[in-house]
Amino acid sequence: MNIIVTGGAGFIGSNFIFHILDKHPGYRVVCLDKLTYAGSLSTLSGVMENPDFRFVKLDICDREGVYKLFEEEHPDIVVNFAAESHVDRSIDDPAIFLQTNIVGTSVLMDACRKYGIKRFHQVSTDEVYGDVPLDGNGALCNEDSPLNTSSPYSSSKAGADLLVMSYHRTFNLPVTISRSSNNYGPYTYPEKLIPRMIVHALNDKPLPVYGDGLNVRDWLYVEDNCRAIDLILHSGKEGGIYNICAYNEIRNIDIVKLILKELGKPESLITYVEDRKGHDKRYAIDSSKIREQLGWKPEMDFDEGIRKTIKWYLDNRSWWEKDL
Repeated sequence: MNIIVTGGAGFIGSNFIFHILDKHPGYRVVCLDKLTYAGSLSTLSGVMENPDFRFVKLDICDREGVYKLFEEEHPDIVVNFAAESHVDRSIDDPAIFLQTNIVGTSVLMDACRKYGIKRFHQVSTDEVYGDVPLDGNGALCNEDSPLNTSSPYSSSKAGADLLVMSYHRTFNLPVTISRSSNNYGPYTYPEKLIPRMIVHALNDKPLPVYGDGLNVRDWLYVEDNCRAIDLILHSGKEGGIYNICAYNEIRNIDIVKLILKELGKPESLITYVEDRKGHDKRYAIDSSKIREQLGWKPEMDFDEGIRKTIKWYLDNRSWWEKDL
């Protein structure tokens, strides 16, 4: 099996590559990555010499380059992790999100149509469903819930999802989509909440918390997400959309306090800052479909996962200190 993984030098993409090479001996993985600020070859250092791995520096919006790579590799599967993904940056510069997340996805699918594949998988987000009220009595969004985006980032991901499904219906492209809750774990770029708070705490710097810190997110350990995507690729229904979550809904402020406690740092480091524009209060999805149809369930307990994540940042300072 020959798999192209786009965005594979980033957080979730790199962890997925490690997972595939470990769980499927004999599979060939080609990583396509533009190497923006959030992607690093140092993340892939452990697999660069693997004979079943190839890295190609390439922008998914580069149609000529993408087509050339497909001609060379003849992929069976394409998994699209490549995306601009930080909400704050999408507020500052929406255009790059539309270009990468929508136009780039269309280029990949056009290549899939031209050269033929067994599966195109789009990696999406729970943010496409938008804000779920904190007082919603435990309401959850399933795969049939309407898309109700709040930021340029989530809008670009929702647009890409709709485009993927249109290629399935119009061109019969064999596609699947996964929408996961917030991932955490090793190799998360330090702009994201958990690593940012870890890094600030380690350096005794103020920990900036948006608004009142009561925004709720559902946290999923990255390896559990990788296992789910792997399962969808091999057993998921063509045209299927699958929510992936661990039902770990936690307030942002509680995450911050937990990190401080684990590191033995005082809560006086917490600094409340002006809230993000259009900041969604809660994301909450229902993952019963993938659990019931494909037999997936998360294996990592959050308390254990957050301790492992903190330890990873303690043990791998050289990886993140270069970006400070």
